[in-house]
Amino acid sequence: MHLYDIFFHKDKSVLNEKYDFITATEVVEHIHHPSDVISQLWSLLNIGGYLAIMTKLVIDQEAFSRWHYKNDPTHVCFYSIETFNWLAKELNAEIEFIDRDVIFLRKAE
Repeated sequence: MHLYDIFFHKDKSVLNEKYDFITATEVVEHIHHPSDVISQLWSLLNIGGYLAIMTKLVIDQEAFSRWHYKNDPTHVCFYSIETFNWLAKELNAEIEFIDRDVIFLRKAE
């Protein structure tokens, strides 16, 4: 297992490896340029590997308006089921919603 965090564990050497499983737990909502970061993580996966993401999902516009999660100033990007379905198509990935806020994207062969 290798750790990387831009603030707390900045060992960039781990970004030169290939992985079967990458997790981003309560991370993606803090990313200012998610396309860049998710593309980078995707490029580090072996064929058949998984990118597992855990983040609170937006339910709808009404729920978003009263959602406490959006009030955290470090949360700059939000996702929904539709977002992840779109992302899976863009990445040519298999997608599985494991739990309410856990999404697995598998790099297709």
